[in-house]
Amino acid sequence: MALIKEESEDLKIDETFTVKQEDPEEQTDVLVLKQEQELKEIEEKDQSLHTEDKYTPNEETSLLNNPKETKLKHYHCQHCGKIYRKKTSFTIHMRVHTGERPFTCQQCGKAFRQKSNLAGHIRLHTGEKPYKCQHCGKGFPQKHDLNNHTRIHTGEKPFTCQQCGMSFRIKQKLCCHMRVHTGEKPYTCRQCGKSFARNSTLSHHTRVHTGEKPFTCEQCGKSFSYKHRLKIHMRVHTGERPYKCSVCDKSFIQKLNLDIHTRVHTGEKPFICSQCGHSFTQKGSLDFHIKSIHGAGRKQKTKVQRKT
Repeated sequence: MALIKEESEDLKIDETFTVKQEDPEEQTDVLVLKQEQELKEIEEKDQSLHTEDKYTPNEETSLLNNPKETKLKHYHCQHCGKIYRKKTSFTIHMRVHTGERPFTCQQCGKAFRQKSNLAGHIRLHTGEKPYKCQHCGKGFPQKHDLNNHTRIHTGEKPFTCQQCGMSFRIKQKLCCHMRVHTGEKPYTCRQCGKSFARNSTLSHHTRVHTGEKPFTCEQCGKSFSYKHRLKIHMRVHTGERPYKCSVCDKSFIQKLNLDIHTRVHTGEKPFICSQCGHSFTQKGSLDFHIKSIHGAGRKQKTKVQRKT
């Protein structure tokens, strides 16, 4: 038994000695491989810095501070300074400055900067509305239309004017609102030269010259230049009178009629004749007064007394 125990202990010593002899070699190989890998990575980083596209000094500094960014190609807009990582995004952005709209609707001729916008527009012709509101079930042809609509239910108004604090559900509404502060009116009528802050207002104005009345009542065939006029007219058929007087409970088809009626209770007469000082509750009454009393051929300026 003693002999067997001694032999087993000798074997353990030999194994231990063998392992200890092999460990330094393995560790050396690992260290060599690790050093080679680190040198290779450093060389690749140096090479990428030399082959990188041109950047402005601020961009170059930021990229050097973040090694991960050095392997990405950036596209810098020379017009507005915006930077894009993808060439496709940069190409689409440049169309804002060039005015290029390569995607055209075959049905109405309207052109778009992006193919996705054209696809959404085509649904206006087909009537397809794949995006449904979870609150009311209303459908929309484009996702951004659904997002804008959803804020009606949530009450969210994420777009705020930095000058007056007024908030809006839709970014486009904020852009139009900003022109109130700047006075900008970029949309000009080609026929009379009148300018407008909104493109939609210009479109409505153009119908004054063309006489176009695209909105037609399906019940009586009467046509209107503006959609909201048709909406008001439809209440004649439905009997709807959503505007009620808080004094006598009399109701009206449109708000304008309610405002005129309210002056019966308040005694307000905001329309004043510049010739004789006589005042009226309605502009139509003042116009009739000027024609009948002061002469139809003479144009009179209408004074409107505002509430203070």
